[in-house]
Amino acid sequence: MSKKLFQVIKPGLLTTFQDLGRTGYQEYGVVVAGAMDDFSLQIANLLVGNQRDDAGLEVTMMGPVLKVLEDSVIAITGGNLSPRVNGQPAPMWKSFEVKEGQLVEFGQPMEGIRSYISVAGGFDLPAVMGSNSTYLKAKIGGLNGRALEKEDILYGNEDVHAVTGRSLHYDEIPKYQKEVTVRVVLGPHQDAFTDEAIKTFLSSNYEITPQSDRMGFRLKGPELTHKTTADIISEAIPLGGIQVPANGQPIILMADRQTTGGYTRIATVISADISLLAQAAPGAVVRFEEVSVEEAQEVYQGRESLLRVLDKVSK
Repeated sequence: MSKKLFQVIKPGLLTTFQDLGRTGYQEYGVVVAGAMDDFSLQIANLLVGNQRDDAGLEVTMMGPVLKVLEDSVIAITGGNLSPRVNGQPAPMWKSFEVKEGQLVEFGQPMEGIRSYISVAGGFDLPAVMGSNSTYLKAKIGGLNGRALEKEDILYGNEDVHAVTGRSLHYDEIPKYQKEVTVRVVLGPHQDAFTDEAIKTFLSSNYEITPQSDRMGFRLKGPELTHKTTADIISEAIPLGGIQVPANGQPIILMADRQTTGGYTRIATVISADISLLAQAAPGAVVRFEEVSVEEAQEVYQGRESLLRVLDKVSK
């Protein structure tokens, strides 16, 4: 049975419902979407006793103002956008209770640019192709396929075992910096680039431009030179794939990436580092560090082990 959780007083810059994505439909041209920072969303869910892949609110840079319509347990994770409840600082990376009539709001971005709000019991949303993720361009998923708007009413499911005060250990909380080094596996088209381009890619600073969005982060920095052409026969695009078009400027493909693409990819950001990258604002500096597939798998397994331990504790 659903209940009224929040009324949207102000929607924020871009606030959407996201889960872990709409998987299994890329062959039909359907974009995956999902949380940009999937680690933070999963932690938020676990802190309130939800399933890891439940939908939460993804808050971007300037957060919403939400009026609580019924007592609930929530958690806020990800970037520190100065969350407050009734004007008082709200905890992050910890589950806590909000009372009917209170206002949940946000202030200045202090660290990172995307916060995640989960509520015990989960939000009550219709699934589209097995997912609640909002994909704005196709107007599907989430709340009528769009971002939150003023006066929206957000519904939730009854929570059966909500627990307050559950938190992530300080040592496990990510640190979001204005300069971020992300690990990459070279390829699959590294042979399309000159040796000098590969060296430049791995030793230079690149700036995230204002033209970046949920689809991809456009970077500005030293040009990466192709041996012949930037074009390839169109093929499937992975999360974190780094395309380099003819202008030699890299584009890191993110949650709302297209399903196929026809530009060479010099490398792929490892999945465990996508969440850190997702918290970087335009103007931030990105550096790339080469790792092997085996090293990437080891890092992923470490993160997965943490999530599984928390999952057991939360149930």
